[in-house]
Amino acid sequence: MSSQFTAQVLTIFPDMFPGTLGQSLAGKGLKDGVWSLKTLDIRDFSSDKHRSVDDTPAGGGPGMVMRADILGKAIDAARETAAPEWPLVYLSPRGRRFTQAEAQRWQKAGGVTMLCGRFEGVDERVLEARQVEEISLGDFILSGGEPAALVMLDSVVRLLPGIMGKQETLDEESFESGLLEYPHYTRPQVWEGHEIPEVLTSGHHGKIAEWRRLKAEEITRLRRPDLWSTYERDKNKVKD
Repeated sequence: MSSQFTAQVLTIFPDMFPGTLGQSLAGKGLKDGVWSLKTLDIRDFSSDKHRSVDDTPAGGGPGMVMRADILGKAIDAARETAAPEWPLVYLSPRGRRFTQAEAQRWQKAGGVTMLCGRFEGVDERVLEARQVEEISLGDFILSGGEPAALVMLDSVVRLLPGIMGKQETLDEESFESGLLEYPHYTRPQVWEGHEIPEVLTSGHHGKIAEWRRLKAEEITRLRRPDLWSTYERDKNKVKD
């Protein structure tokens, strides 16, 4: 079967993949061909015997910077097998924040090409010349783009039909409705003196749905005021 989604990863550490993506449901989907993963070793595009990909920063300063000429060749090679609609992204803490909406965009595009940086970063010229989008996992620094790539791809792959099972599983998750997810419970009925909320065992589907919506709203309002503001604004637009 042809894969529903293809991830291309440009990295100097190809052995870091598939990593956790080779396990559990994502791993089964990879094995079954639901999605595919291709790694390109950036060092293969170096021209010296040491396979070096970096050099000292112009203007001085600590660390090393990945070279534009080498990265340009790697990106061009990746583009030869990529569909035009696939996003080309550089995983960078200065990029826009990765969100569920971004995961959905990649999934609908059918693929993504991801550039994993190392050292102090990459030469700005290659980002501009190849029109590379910058995406951030969060406001923190990692040793390289590879861990971020694994997390982002996990978020995308689980959206693919045939990975998670029932569509309802995805529809009711955090962020799908603009809210954080409601609390979950299962047996035993009483655990260390704590009971499952009575409404959840009532069998009244309407009341259960209402309870879950109210809890999702409460949790979002308390824990993520930013999401709550957006949710209220969008809800008011629908009313208008």
